[in-house]
Amino acid sequence: MIIEVIGEVLMPQFMSEIIDTSVVDDAATGNWQHVLLIAVFMIVMALLMMAGGGGGAYFGAKASVNFGADLRQDIYDKVQKFSFSNIDKFSTGSLVTRLTNDVTQIQNFINMLLRMCLRSPGMLIGALIFAISMNPSLATVLAVTIPLMIIFIVFLVRYGFPKFGIMQKKIDALNSNVQESLTNVRVVKSFVREDYEKDKFEKSNADLKKAGISAMNVMIFMQPVMMLFMNLTSLAVVWFGGNQVIGLTMSAGDLSAFITYITQILMSLMMLTMVFMTSSRAFASSKRITEVLDEKIDLTDDAAACKDKTVEYGDIEFRNVSFRYYKDSEEKVLDDINLTIKHGSTIGIIGSTGCGKTTLVSMIPRLYDADEGEVFVDGVNVRDYSLENLREGVGMVLQKNVLFSGSIADNLRWGNESADDETMIAAARSAQADSFISAGKDGYETELGQGGVNVSGGQKQRLCIARALLKEPKILILDDSTSAVDTATETRIRQAFGKELASSTKIIIAQRISSVKDADEIIVLNDGKVTGTGTHDELLANNTEYQEIYYSQMDKKEANA
Repeated sequence: MIIEVIGEVLMPQFMSEIIDTSVVDDAATGNWQHVLLIAVFMIVMALLMMAGGGGGAYFGAKASVNFGADLRQDIYDKVQKFSFSNIDKFSTGSLVTRLTNDVTQIQNFINMLLRMCLRSPGMLIGALIFAISMNPSLATVLAVTIPLMIIFIVFLVRYGFPKFGIMQKKIDALNSNVQESLTNVRVVKSFVREDYEKDKFEKSNADLKKAGISAMNVMIFMQPVMMLFMNLTSLAVVWFGGNQVIGLTMSAGDLSAFITYITQILMSLMMLTMVFMTSSRAFASSKRITEVLDEKIDLTDDAAACKDKTVEYGDIEFRNVSFRYYKDSEEKVLDDINLTIKHGSTIGIIGSTGCGKTTLVSMIPRLYDADEGEVFVDGVNVRDYSLENLREGVGMVLQKNVLFSGSIADNLRWGNESADDETMIAAARSAQADSFISAGKDGYETELGQGGVNVSGGQKQRLCIARALLKEPKILILDDSTSAVDTATETRIRQAFGKELASSTKIIIAQRISSVKDADEIIVLNDGKVTGTGTHDELLANNTEYQEIYYSQMDKKEANA
């Protein structure tokens, strides 16, 4: 870029020499050899400028693209460390926008900055020096033009900056709308709500268009005003300079060079204005990205005292555990929970919807931390494990079964990426999934659509169970994960647990009594409190909540029997 700047400020001098030699002095001297020498020198300089400009553009693009890639990686790595409460502060659409559009804005700004941070100031300073040294009196025109342009630039930047921030928020809203609509497209179609979703998208799209036009109007308005300044300045220079040429106080070649320098000065200011305007949008994006990078992660293992320890058995203990989702709320989701679970046992958890069952088991792998009390695994506080080692020992099959794009085999090997085919198939058999997988044309290489859209709810649940079994966890948590499976298949899955995971702790959250009836111990939750523990027969005899659930599900004849 330095080579290009040097060429930009020297070229008008050479052109002035050619004009004065070949046109003005032609009749007297006819010095064509001198003109030819300057022309050759200009051609060489032009080639060097081309090489310098091309190199600057290449390395500027390379640096900005690499910066963008590194920044995206940093943001993604930070989001991967987020706890559930951290994620709740940002919508999915907003995080996608920050990872893509916002990073692109900063990347484009850096590319422009690297190319112009030397060229524009260098050309501005060089052209000013040459113009003033060539004709100080004529250069006074710039004393009027440049301050006016700087005032205009400052006004544009201050006026345009907030508009770009608003535009990025509208992109957030649009992305969230699209993500929600496409993810739940089957629900939309089943309720015949396509028109509603179209209207909602049309409104988000119109809001973005309006914000975009408002922001872009600032840049649209800038160019004609800057061109007006440039043309008025050039006109003034031609007028006053022309009079000097007529009065023989300035040569025609110097006037030509002076006009070129004036153009370079004003073009430099115009390029700097573009940098400032791009920076307005880049700084708006930078602020949004910084919000993600500066988000304090509230669940870490930095203070873990036993980072090298792994889960060996699967003993679990809750001591006076209480938890709130909203920390300033008086209402507790879990209130003073005290439980002891022995390794190798099968535990059922049952209770009304919203009583805290999922929240309770989420404390074990530290998806959430208790506000009060402590959770222990194998006698060690879960906060003293490294998150990786703790979660490696816990397998969870959540209420919302999630599969990823790729083959069935790829999804199953999330549980154990090094598992061989035989081990994988054995896990699928235990989960009662092998039969429908093998019946498919491509078997375990069958490609799943995004989120597993091309398998049924029951099949999706069994694949998720097989994935968890392949992990061979010391603690297996099934969160209502057989609700879409018939009772006969569910019974076979539970029997497989007894054989394949005999030494592991198995925790089954269910709405159906039949799912937990044969558990070694059943825990009854109500309004965030443990209201009873015991076997099926013990609870049926002395626990009111369990009796209500049981009799609401069982036929009276079966209950009496």
